[in-house]
Amino acid sequence: MSKINALCVYCGSSPGTDPAFVETAEAFGKILAENDIRLVYGGGSTGLMGALAHAVLDHGGAVTGIIPEFLTRRERPRGIGQELIVTRDMHERKRVMFERADGFVALPGGIGTLEEVVEQLTWAQLGRHRKPILIANIKGYWDPLLTLVDHMRAVEFLPPSQRVDFLVAERVADILPKLFDAAQRVSGAEKAMAVPAERL
Repeated sequence: MSKINALCVYCGSSPGTDPAFVETAEAFGKILAENDIRLVYGGGSTGLMGALAHAVLDHGGAVTGIIPEFLTRRERPRGIGQELIVTRDMHERKRVMFERADGFVALPGGIGTLEEVVEQLTWAQLGRHRKPILIANIKGYWDPLLTLVDHMRAVEFLPPSQRVDFLVAERVADILPKLFDAAQRVSGAEKAMAVPAERL
C-alpha cells in the first residue's frame, strides 16, 4: 500500500464542548482536500462530522457519506456535492466504510466513534487487515483509552502475541505523515491478502 487514496474518519455527530475539536475537524478536512484524499465518513451534517465534510467540500475535495437508513432523519445526511450511500443497518455501514478506505482516523467522538475504531483495532489484532489506524488525540481527548490499552498490556490481556498496533497523533498536521509512513510499510502482497469485508 504505497498510497492512501481514501480515509475513513470516525468522529462525533455533536461538536463537543471544546472549540478545538471542531477546529481540528475543519483543519483536517482542508488537509484531505489539498492532498486529494477522499473522505469516507458517517454521512451526517452535524457536529464534527458536518464540520469535516463541509471543509473537504469547501476546499474542492471528494466525500463519500455512508449512513444507515434509520439515522437519516436524526443526523441529516449531506446530499450536495458528494456520494451518499444509505445502508440497511450499522453492520452494512461499517462493511462499506471498510471497503472504501485505505486507513482509519478517530477524531474526538462518543460511544459510536469509540465502537467503530475499536472494531478496526480488533480486526487488525486478529490479522484480518493491515490498513493503518490512527487515534487523533486532540488535547488529550483519547488519553483514557490509551491508558486503558496500556493497562490491558500490563495485565497481559494484550500479550505480545496478540499485539494491537495503532498510531497516535496529537496535532492535526501530524496525521497524514504518520499514515503515509505506515502505509509505505505495508506491502502490496499484504494489501492483496486483506480478508473480504463480509468475512471480517
